[in-house]
Amino acid sequence: MDKRITQEIESLIVTGEKLVADASIAQRALGHDRAQELMSMTARGGQLITRLYGSDSHYFQMFEAAMQIPHFNRIFQRNYRHVADLVGIFKAVEHDIKSGMLANFRSLIQAEIFADFLDMAEHLHRENYKDAAAVLLGAVLEDSLRKVADTNGVDILNSKGKPLTLDPLNISLTKKGVYNALVQKQITSWANLRNDAAHGHFDKYDSAQVQQMLLFVQKFCADYLK
Repeated sequence: MDKRITQEIESLIVTGEKLVADASIAQRALGHDRAQELMSMTARGGQLITRLYGSDSHYFQMFEAAMQIPHFNRIFQRNYRHVADLVGIFKAVEHDIKSGMLANFRSLIQAEIFADFLDMAEHLHRENYKDAAAVLLGAVLEDSLRKVADTNGVDILNSKGKPLTLDPLNISLTKKGVYNALVQKQITSWANLRNDAAHGHFDKYDSAQVQQMLLFVQKFCADYLK
């Protein structure tokens, strides 16, 4: 995915720089084909920035500001600064990708999302919805394992290209040495509780066990999602 993103941003930069170079020496506005090229670049760039950073990000605000320039499509010697601004934004995105800053940014977002889900599970448990809390905690634990595996170079897909489930991920991470056999056994235990909750076997566990599961998942996320 990162390779495809890098290729896309590099393509946008090349396109933008060529438009800037041609517009900077053009006495008249570049033709319709170049205007279409500009609009294609802008649409692709806007979509990429939105997906990577969100519509509330500083990058997207800068992107929108460049879009507000009068006669946006009419680029020539006296009206191409906004295209140069777009190229500058794309280069900033490229820097984030190549320096690893984008990965760090994603990790922060993921950590916030997990914290929200854990807070939700804690609230459900506190309100005596132990079964819903158990199912939610199981989902958080499985997704956490998937992210830990991806970070540590452990396969997260099976031979058919489908995401691995909790048990094979747990085994692979233990073999890789990401955590020890004790942690593996604990995860297996909580996975069994999640399965009981998901299949309606509510009498096989109690509220106190769900509380222990909550504490374990909280600690696991804090220890391994860094």
